[in-house]
Amino acid sequence: MDLREYMSVRRAYNVVRQKVDSDKRLTFEEFAILCRLSMADTPLKTSAIAEYQSALRPTMTHRTNHLSGLGFIERGEGDTDRRNVVCGISEKGRAEVMRLAGLTRTQIPTGKALSRTSAERICKYADAMGSIFCKAGDLVLLGLYSAEADELTIMQLVDVLGLLQPTVSMSVSSLAEQGLVERRRESGKQHTTSVALTEAGRDRAEQMKQVIESVIVRRKVRKPRN
Repeated sequence: MDLREYMSVRRAYNVVRQKVDSDKRLTFEEFAILCRLSMADTPLKTSAIAEYQSALRPTMTHRTNHLSGLGFIERGEGDTDRRNVVCGISEKGRAEVMRLAGLTRTQIPTGKALSRTSAERICKYADAMGSIFCKAGDLVLLGLYSAEADELTIMQLVDVLGLLQPTVSMSVSSLAEQGLVERRRESGKQHTTSVALTEAGRDRAEQMKQVIESVIVRRKVRKPRN
């Protein structure tokens, strides 16, 4: 997977997510779970989904509870071991996957990576991307790293990432405290501040880029071995 493809999908989904009512809003990780289940031939063990997302059990329980509460997935006991909870996508969930994937596709600007792809392909990308957990701060680092300019204003980062301004501002503050970005006051402008990567921030972004580029977008989810 190319970093440009990753950023295109994440930005587009962030924009779509803002337009959904807060009680029905899905995190990217939850959307990725639905994409994985929609591509699977059979329901998947919760433990297998947790392993796929490198998530702790409480975190995965929270995510699947939310999806189940919205009627997007159905949970049941495993065929051979009743202690194993399995999750399968519902018809409502399958329809929601294609709706969100279609909306995400329309939010990728012409000329950007994957701007001419299909909703089905977006679903496959989201499934692959679900194995990488990127917080808002991580996306800020990647946004700065992939930008043509050496520095961006907060509002430029908002546009690049599709995140809300308070989220970007808080992330920048946290990253600055960690020494990963630095704020620069623009000459002659009292209140306009730009943000740039420090050497440590660039190293962190490059590490994340390598992880992203190691991800393979598969045609179909492989069945787990018994």
